[in-house]
Amino acid sequence: MLKKCAVIVAALALIVAGCSTEGSGATSATTTDAPTTTTPVDAFPVTIEAGNGSVTIDSKPERIVSISPTSTEVLFAIGAGSQVVAVGDQSNYPSEAPMTDLSAWQPNVEAIATYDPDLVFLSFDPGDVIAGLEAIGITVVLHGTAFSVDDAYAQWEQTGAATGHLAEAVQLVSGTQDRLDEAAAAVPVTDDDVTYYYELDDLYYTTTAASFIGQVLAPTGMFNIADEAPDPDGFGYPQLTTEFIVSEDPTMILLADTKCCAQNAESVAERPGWGTMTALRTGGVVELDDDIASRWGPRIADLLETVVAALVAMESVDA
Repeated sequence: MLKKCAVIVAALALIVAGCSTEGSGATSATTTDAPTTTTPVDAFPVTIEAGNGSVTIDSKPERIVSISPTSTEVLFAIGAGSQVVAVGDQSNYPSEAPMTDLSAWQPNVEAIATYDPDLVFLSFDPGDVIAGLEAIGITVVLHGTAFSVDDAYAQWEQTGAATGHLAEAVQLVSGTQDRLDEAAAAVPVTDDDVTYYYELDDLYYTTTAASFIGQVLAPTGMFNIADEAPDPDGFGYPQLTTEFIVSEDPTMILLADTKCCAQNAESVAERPGWGTMTALRTGGVVELDDDIASRWGPRIADLLETVVAALVAMESVDA
């Protein structure tokens, strides 16, 4: 349930990110719906338009604290890892990230301040953390849950602009898009409709095709069974029932709860009524890494590649 709540809270916190072209003489990086960078230079001051509004970074930050696991992955992927002095207790990737006991679920102003940061990255604000940090002179960038792949790319480029690694961030976007395109090109051609159920936890919370995850998986051509279910919150993360899932009989079951909820092909097969489902009979249960499956960093390419590899394997067996 904690994972579900975190998804919704983070989603509510997001204001679609784009870099501002305004600011008091600040160098600005500009992004659009398909993020591009007009001036890939690492000059300061720089102003970006993040989830918490216009944020100006006066000089290159040297003491970064990242409470967001996704931001941590992006920071290290663009070469800003040496500037990171502490990360939250959920930032378990990459291994060299300086993990601490700073809470990702309940960020604490005083605890964060002990690391004397000049820049802090958050994925959501539970109340007054941003205001508290700014009150003591600490700059904060809020990068909430991405609603689209383009949102994620915009955040990566903003992170690059904010840390003096804009050129590397632009390259990261390009390289990730190349990997996604290559994975999409490897999707096997079939005359059969392939459906899937994406499991976020063992309470049957899932994602629809309209969600961020749904967009990442869209190139596979699979149909998401959750698209036929009610989505009362409207965020693309409905809760299904076991009866609905069994009746839809998906071709693939993608488990994004192997860590949080200890789910795997064996445990799924033991659920009442699930053993005869197509995904169970044809080896269509795919055990994903929860972290890769729930973050909007550069490992989204790993996620698509894993699912495409499973599709290829299933097609080979059918052949």
